[in-house]
Amino acid sequence: MRVITGTARGRRLKELQGTETRPTTDRVKESIFNIIQFHIEGRRVLDLFGGTGQLGIEALSRGAAFAVFVDNRTAAVRLIRENLEHCGLAEKARVVQGDALAFLAGDCGKFDLVFLDPPYGSGLLGKAVSKATAFDILSENGIMICESRVEEVLPEFEAPYTKLKEYRYGAIKLTLYRREANNSAGGGIAFRRTE
Repeated sequence: MRVITGTARGRRLKELQGTETRPTTDRVKESIFNIIQFHIEGRRVLDLFGGTGQLGIEALSRGAAFAVFVDNRTAAVRLIRENLEHCGLAEKARVVQGDALAFLAGDCGKFDLVFLDPPYGSGLLGKAVSKATAFDILSENGIMICESRVEEVLPEFEAPYTKLKEYRYGAIKLTLYRREANNSAGGGIAFRRTE
């Protein structure tokens, strides 16, 4: 598992042992960053179910201004910190040990990019998406990227939140949401289709 491009390009990231953490595959990670490649520079990022920290680290490597990583496991938090240090990105990050849903309910501020990739079948993804929209954590034109099994159905929301697209990669699905600008009627962000 390596950083694909940017300032930390080629750096190998450490992984957690065991089956509790399922890192995003290289193919899916590359697809995510192809889709959002023009919406990373200078942005504030949330990697909510941090695991190894690879999604937030990839965003930082590609020019994101700051990233917050959240995970409730001590081993994961330690690993994210080690991976950030290894990539020279620790000063652009904050790592929080705690419950992801509780973090959303707190005063966490606004984010331009949010990555949601909880353990499959945990029931956490739908809850996290609903809380993220209810607490309105996305900035105007902010993007939320959700990774799930293909069969998982994620909710639709009322304005200003829009479900944009779904991308399928074998048994994995990416679902993108956007928070529209207050005086916007869609438009403004186009996404590349990557198959």
